[in-house]
Amino acid sequence: MQERAYRTPRQKYGDELRRRRIAAGMTQEALSAIVVCSPTLISHFEAGRRLPNPDDAKRIDQALKTDGWFARWLEDLERRYADHFLEAAELEQLAEEIRQFGAMLVPGLLQTPEYAREIFVTGCPNPMAEAIDERVVNRMTRAALLEDPASPVIWTLLDEAAIRRPVGGPVVMARQLEKVAALAEAGRLRLHLLPFAVGSHALLEGMVSMMSFSDGAPMAYTEGVLNGRLIDDPAQVTRCQSLYDLALSDALPHQESVALLRAVAKEYTDDA
Repeated sequence: MQERAYRTPRQKYGDELRRRRIAAGMTQEALSAIVVCSPTLISHFEAGRRLPNPDDAKRIDQALKTDGWFARWLEDLERRYADHFLEAAELEQLAEEIRQFGAMLVPGLLQTPEYAREIFVTGCPNPMAEAIDERVVNRMTRAALLEDPASPVIWTLLDEAAIRRPVGGPVVMARQLEKVAALAEAGRLRLHLLPFAVGSHALLEGMVSMMSFSDGAPMAYTEGVLNGRLIDDPAQVTRCQSLYDLALSDALPHQESVALLRAVAKEYTDDA
């Protein structure tokens, strides 16, 4: 499989920091003395493994005489996604395989613009059109990885609740389910549904996404209301994988899942 050339926003930020530091004739040690941090942390910034905090970014701008450039770029990076999801969103673009579970909602990677918009609007007490538009664009940009027909391999496990809750009404739901069904029928993702008849299952308590990489250890991401957690501890990642496998073992086979999805989509179409 051809290696993906995608660079995360963190890596681009780090590359630019390295370029500007060298152009200024500074070593990592010299820059770290001005920023008031360790040279190792500067190395992490330049490798894209870490992002500076806002105060560090301001001191970097002062040291390199970049007129607030790094502070502004940092602010833009952090605005694209919620703080707790930023790193997971970047890693998602590098994954060779993603195994995602949707408990109450269709996962973000598979959402239509209309479905995503409804989620954002109903989750905001004072929705501003421009801010909502930006969030929808960001979500659709994430989903661009689906345009590669082979990588990443995507497994999608959905609770029946995710396809029965009429987010945005019948028309929006019909289009959303038709999109997922089309991706599954085209072989772009492996789809499995957990029907209500199963009752309790191993992932009943929440959402999880598993990510595997060609050049690194697997990671997991779990999320709740206004919080998320990226998990890299091997024992906990293995536990998340075990829970996913347990739930998957209770799900309908791929073809039956697609058939159920199509049937529910038709119900929404008939109600529209």
